[in-house]
Amino acid sequence: MATISVGRKVQDFVIPTTGGDFRLGGQRGGTVVIYFYPRDNTPGCTLEGGDFRDLAAAFRRAGALILGISTDTLESHHKFREKMRLPFALGSDEDHAVASRFKVWRQKNMYGRKMMGVERSTFLIDAEGILRREWRKVRVAGHAGQVLAAVREL
Repeated sequence: MATISVGRKVQDFVIPTTGGDFRLGGQRGGTVVIYFYPRDNTPGCTLEGGDFRDLAAAFRRAGALILGISTDTLESHHKFREKMRLPFALGSDEDHAVASRFKVWRQKNMYGRKMMGVERSTFLIDAEGILRREWRKVRVAGHAGQVLAAVREL
């Protein structure tokens, strides 16, 4: 499996989403923003999803598709998407395959306990499938706006 790094083409993958199967290779010609988040209905993930929702029309005008990915089930995603009124799909990566490929499935330290989980991260992939930007260990406040600014610079 090829290493995902800025300036290199991202290897194709397919993931089930609330809008049907998403195939990265099927998105050529458009910009893709993939944001990985830990869990549906948690405070930070709710804020982050809301921020991307609030800027979704601006992302569309800039030619970008947004995809949120976590390890939650599709059933959980459908409920979260409806509750949050998210106008973009959420991908279910229950086996951590896509998160592992992007190196965001990591050991975390939560309240003194070590556990595996998703490290909040975002990836900007251009129309040719090249990774142009990555944000790791994301702080939610202002992040969606930073990503939108980067999309507009492409």
